[in-house]
Amino acid sequence: MTEGDAGDIGRDDTSEESTEDDELTYADAGVDIDASEAATAALIGAVGESEGDYAGLLDIGDRYLALATDGVGTKLLVAEALGDYSTVGIDCIAMNVNDLVAAGVRPVAFVDYLAVDEPDERFAKQVGDGLARGAELADMELVGGETAVMPEVIRGLDLAGTCAGLAAKDAVFEGEAQPGDALVGWRSSGIHSNGLTLAREAATRNHAYTDACPFDGYDSVGAALLEPTRIYTDLLDPMREHGVRAAAHVTGGGWTNLERLGDHRYVVEDAFDPHSVFEFVQSEGNVSDEEMHRTFNMGTGFVAAVDSEAAESLAAETDGRVIGRVETADGAASVAIRGLEL
Repeated sequence: MTEGDAGDIGRDDTSEESTEDDELTYADAGVDIDASEAATAALIGAVGESEGDYAGLLDIGDRYLALATDGVGTKLLVAEALGDYSTVGIDCIAMNVNDLVAAGVRPVAFVDYLAVDEPDERFAKQVGDGLARGAELADMELVGGETAVMPEVIRGLDLAGTCAGLAAKDAVFEGEAQPGDALVGWRSSGIHSNGLTLAREAATRNHAYTDACPFDGYDSVGAALLEPTRIYTDLLDPMREHGVRAAAHVTGGGWTNLERLGDHRYVVEDAFDPHSVFEFVQSEGNVSDEEMHRTFNMGTGFVAAVDSEAAESLAAETDGRVIGRVETADGAASVAIRGLEL
């Protein structure tokens, strides 16, 4: 079993209200990353850990079969509030296939699991359309799924899925950066599908999801939060061709995901600027810079470590750019970004 992303765990929305000036944290909103990681470690200790970090790798002879599983999280509550489930299927696909890409594995097939309190043909079609669109963007097959009606377990709906991928053994990434490597980054599309518990709590302190969006690009606050997760499968071939050693999908835990690339110091000097939605969430929730970078992608959704001589070429052949470098760590792995030490 691979270590899961510290994601959106359900919470009781009837908790005490915060005052407008209170500094909001992910834990305050209902998700304690440290507790989540401890629970994940306990689960891994009980069932055993497989090879691979972002995806489980199974040796099937000359190739690896890779599996990843993930869901959409509390982004579904925004979709419910707006009555718009048309994009959450893309998120479900993206959160799975991006983990495979981070391992150097090409996604080939996907199955979904939709659990509902009662069947609804309208939102089921919207979810299905999103899944189909996500599979198309990821260039893989949507081969089936399961719908479960569980009124005593589910309130509304939950959406998750499992992705299978295949890779030749010499095609998967080493998984370990080296001091002297450059870091190449690629822009995110927005918040993606992690940290929504914090984002929702902050955004709704002074606004409803249906309120007009206070920044350009979206009709409503909820629409900005629903921007679907970018799918990075198009980067797989260029990364292989340029000898990428390791890659990170910047999801739960934000920029601390770079620590998965090995026990080094990651110096990020030119990350993509945060989207307006991050500035809005930070301002509305009075969220610290450190908490924002430990929770969200902050504008950069995918990062690869590659030999410095190949970095500029990789960036130029894609829509990426060199954002930093890998240094020898003086102790545990760490990330330096925008004046922060994570």
